[in-house]
Amino acid sequence: MADSFRLTLAQMNPTVGAIDDNAALVRAAWEQARDAGAQMVAFSEMFITGYNTQDLVMKPAFVRVAIDRIEALALECADGPALGIGGPWADEHGLFNAYYICSGGKVVSRVLKHHLPNDTVFDEVRIYDSGPIGGPYSVGNTRIGSPICEDAWYPDVAETLAETGAEFLLVPNGSPYFRNKLEVRQNHMVARVIETGLPLVYLNMVGGQDDQVFDGGSFVLNPGGELAVQLPVFDETIAHVDFTRTEDGWRAEPGQRAHIPGAWEQDYRCMVESLRDYLRKTGFKKVLLGLSGGVDSALVAATAVDALGPENVRCVMLPSEYTSEHSLEDAKAVAQALGCHYDFVPISEGRAAITNTLAPLFKGTKPDVTEENIQSRLRGLLLMALSNKFGEMLLTTGNKSEVAVGYATIYGDMAGGYNPLKDLYKTRVFQTCRWRNANHRDWMLGPDGPVMPDRVIDKPPSAELREDQKDEDSLPPYEDLDRILEMLVDFEASVAEVVAEGFDRDVVKRVEHLLYISEYKRFQSAPGTRLTPGAFWLDRRYPIVNRWRDPT
Repeated sequence: MADSFRLTLAQMNPTVGAIDDNAALVRAAWEQARDAGAQMVAFSEMFITGYNTQDLVMKPAFVRVAIDRIEALALECADGPALGIGGPWADEHGLFNAYYICSGGKVVSRVLKHHLPNDTVFDEVRIYDSGPIGGPYSVGNTRIGSPICEDAWYPDVAETLAETGAEFLLVPNGSPYFRNKLEVRQNHMVARVIETGLPLVYLNMVGGQDDQVFDGGSFVLNPGGELAVQLPVFDETIAHVDFTRTEDGWRAEPGQRAHIPGAWEQDYRCMVESLRDYLRKTGFKKVLLGLSGGVDSALVAATAVDALGPENVRCVMLPSEYTSEHSLEDAKAVAQALGCHYDFVPISEGRAAITNTLAPLFKGTKPDVTEENIQSRLRGLLLMALSNKFGEMLLTTGNKSEVAVGYATIYGDMAGGYNPLKDLYKTRVFQTCRWRNANHRDWMLGPDGPVMPDRVIDKPPSAELREDQKDEDSLPPYEDLDRILEMLVDFEASVAEVVAEGFDRDVVKRVEHLLYISEYKRFQSAPGTRLTPGAFWLDRRYPIVNRWRDPT
């Protein structure tokens, strides 16, 4: 029997629906595996279609094309290593999330996913049928078991594979990022290794898809839970893992041990990669945003420059008579520090025209938030005009705190195509700005050094829609607001539980009220980077019409 086995791991970035492009990635990686003398090259879950396909995979024509392309790849990759690749499968029994093993010019085995995730961003119970728990497949004289993603989060599939002769486990995944997710994955996989006594390969994809980012971080564990290989997070990587047969079975040889950055860096990298891939995969090349002189738009500008390069980012200052001199200076300073294009477009003349137009209808009423929102909507109109004229996607800049309580103007500053800050609370915005000012990495396309002046980060937040306006005029201090929101949104805590932490009940009830009545705004808001399992959109799906309030 062979005493060595080389497995090539393709931690790569597919695009949903781009089946031919994804197949080209497969062919290129397979050729590298062949040249390296590998016995098998493995790709991640649903790689041929991209992931997460959502309801697209329920379209029979789409499934047929995907299956046909895998079968064509089997022919193209006949003379060389076996190919493991995720894709859909449909037959008289249903539609399945499958993993194909191709060798010698044909599909020789097909694994069907058994456990279907039905929480957070996943809705697979509605889309797919559950496959049976099967046994291992053979590559040469080596028997491999492949629990597909969620199948490895439970003991039954891995234990069955071990009992039926699997010699190591290869787990193809489409596992999106949330903060500290890698540790969660590793803990589950260590449990499978200890239960089965088998080495385990955890293979994840990378790249952005809508709000989600697949962060890679693939790894290999030996029996006992020892880490043999750690691939980087977020980067496309092709790695060759060597296994040696011992008296106790296969063991992975020590290999690459990539550095895993801390949570602040991973969050920021996630925002950069999500925006970069959203633009690349939708066909946009440039972005613009309203740069107010405040901390949120400054961070979005930095994220955009790091994702796309300063030459592809337009910052627009749209001042009114309420815009402070500090804001004017700070906005320009941010644009200059980042090296991106800066436009100065006062809105006073346009605002006066709109005010005069509405004057006969508003006669006898007092100025209120209506007039404030005209400013925001006028800015949205002007920014969308620039977007249309120059083909630049407009970015929105509302943080999670504002998105949660509706502290944004629909059809105004909420206008735009993507929001990198959508799942980042205001207090984390401040800290992320400080982190970016102090750190630079080779994946950032923006300049080194501080790119956001300290005054932008330290000054009291304000929408500047009226004289001397401050956010805390109508909201609790952000330290309090964010903790209340974290409990209500991320942990689904009751009002009583929040009050038990020391918050005033009237304040908590007001925040709860604002959270619920703002659902219609979030329903119409731009997608944005998912950083937590409590992100607005697929993670948290609440009715727009909702009269319930917590009585505790």
